[in-house]
Amino acid sequence: MIDRLIERIDACGAPVVVGLDPVCSMVPERLITEAVETHGRGLAAAAHMLAAFSREIIDAVSDLTPAVKPQIAMYERFGPEGLAAYAETAAYARSKGLLVIGDVKRGDISSTAEAYAAHIGGAEFAGELFDPWHEDAVTLNPYLGVDGIRPFLDVCEKAGKGIFVLVKTSNPSGAELQDLVLERGGPVYEHVAGLVSRWGEPCMGARGYSRVGAVVGATFAEQGRRLRKLMPHTFFLVPGYGAQGASGRDLRGFFDADGRGCVVNSSRGITAAWQKGGRFGGNDVGAAAREALEAMRKDLKEALA
Repeated sequence: MIDRLIERIDACGAPVVVGLDPVCSMVPERLITEAVETHGRGLAAAAHMLAAFSREIIDAVSDLTPAVKPQIAMYERFGPEGLAAYAETAAYARSKGLLVIGDVKRGDISSTAEAYAAHIGGAEFAGELFDPWHEDAVTLNPYLGVDGIRPFLDVCEKAGKGIFVLVKTSNPSGAELQDLVLERGGPVYEHVAGLVSRWGEPCMGARGYSRVGAVVGATFAEQGRRLRKLMPHTFFLVPGYGAQGASGRDLRGFFDADGRGCVVNSSRGITAAWQKGGRFGGNDVGAAAREALEAMRKDLKEALA
């Protein structure tokens, strides 16, 4: 999956990923009205709204980004109908030639982890293998150690999929745990980085990066530079750009010497761009998203020049 992601980045000309995390407050009233008129005031209407909003974003940006990152919680909050909208969104993104990074942040052990691994490995029933989630990679929480990661490693190897393990997250309170200094020396996040690097060694791709990636927040530039040195063969998924405050100049040290090694995510900065008004009249979701993504691409290109 990492090799394919690198190829898609080269093809579209920018290391960007669009996060899909729709909430009702960022959906234009026309889509809510359409959903209610079609399905009534219920969860089916909510699911219809989410899927329609996500499609407008995907249609607008599919030629400018190699991947999308749908956040499952934003769909799951509406129950089974919402989960169906999540799967529909992922399938639609794939039909547009995009890779799908499922932001699911799973973390458990044993048979439970094996079941969660169906997100990228598929589910077998009656002798047939099904792909209900349409994802190429997922995010994982490493707190339970390798027992929670191993089932996904097996899938990465067999199915050519990928994972991104939380190492240094973009939220400020992550430091409460991640920055604790161990008796052996160094903060917790550096120890996790070492684990992720080791977990990824058997899963190397042809382009010099492992299928086991790391989530490294853009809001911690110094730590990102440090982690790039510690994890030379680990591909970074970088949240925190845009709405959370980070810009392209904060990310120079996240990339390798060739300007590769990470993909930068922006969610609200793109999906909610229409709410800033301006020339789109506060209603053209797709056009505003495209303009915001083009500005992000330009910012990153200038920062890496």
